[in-house]
Amino acid sequence: MRPLFRARLCVMAAYAVLCAVQPGIAQTYPTRPVHIIVAYSAGGTGDVVARLLSDKLGAALGQGIVVENRAGASGAIGARTVATAAPDGYTLLLGQTGEISINQHWLKDIGYDPDKDLQPVALAAVVPLALVVPAKAPYSTMQEFLAFLKTGKSITFASAGSGTPGHFAGELLKLRTKSNMTHVPYKGAGPALNDLLGSHVDMYFPGFPAVTPQLKAGSLKILAVSSATRAPSAPDVPTVKEVTGIQNFDFTLWGGIFAPHGTPDAVVERLNTEINKILADEDIKKKFAALGAEIRPMSVAQFTDFVHAESVKYIEVIKDTGTKAD
Repeated sequence: MRPLFRARLCVMAAYAVLCAVQPGIAQTYPTRPVHIIVAYSAGGTGDVVARLLSDKLGAALGQGIVVENRAGASGAIGARTVATAAPDGYTLLLGQTGEISINQHWLKDIGYDPDKDLQPVALAAVVPLALVVPAKAPYSTMQEFLAFLKTGKSITFASAGSGTPGHFAGELLKLRTKSNMTHVPYKGAGPALNDLLGSHVDMYFPGFPAVTPQLKAGSLKILAVSSATRAPSAPDVPTVKEVTGIQNFDFTLWGGIFAPHGTPDAVVERLNTEINKILADEDIKKKFAALGAEIRPMSVAQFTDFVHAESVKYIEVIKDTGTKAD
């Protein structure tokens, strides 16, 4: 038997087995613990979101939920783990903006294709970025900050790393205001925040929850949020877009559940239904609000469209700003 013909027979046989098994999986799912992979270290926003969901999701599914942190390579290691896992609904990803919508357009050879290898299941939360400056900065409003930028004076803006939403928010603000701004990337949000507090850098676009304590303590000032609309947790803070007029200025940290491509539709829909029920729970709403996170329940189709739109947005931002990976 020729090798090529033999290979085709193997593929056809495997497909037939998969088709026969999937309905059974969908009907009995789950029969053992489900693992949720978080592609970053413990304690981050994605990790907190995954753990808030896990207890209630486990109760809803009648099985335990194990949250695992697989950090490294800007989220690529964790995402790749799920992208190459069996498509049976037992290995899921708490996917976030970076590893889903940015990495494939920013980095080379990440080892997976989010569009082909991962199935969107449910959007969990959206967190706006906060444009923050040191308490001693000579501006206290976004209008005053723009006036300062127009003087042509040089300022530095921090990020938690090149290729993060905060990096691109700063680059687009720099481009559209024609400002003299220099990007200073850090290895994580903590070091960036520490240098901002020490006035070693002039500006930073962190996730809103990360700076809530400093804002309450008065050690930082918030000038605007980066989302398209005002944040429910800070309704008095304007958006960058409404003050500057920059169109399509919408940068957020979002997290949602993804499954390997090929996971049975019935399993995906079951997970989407249960997660959306959890997001409607008043206790969960309060906990997410305390994080500065906005809950946006979506169907599988709506979340898929959302992910696609985010990907297209970053293609355009990377092209417009001319930024390149280090």
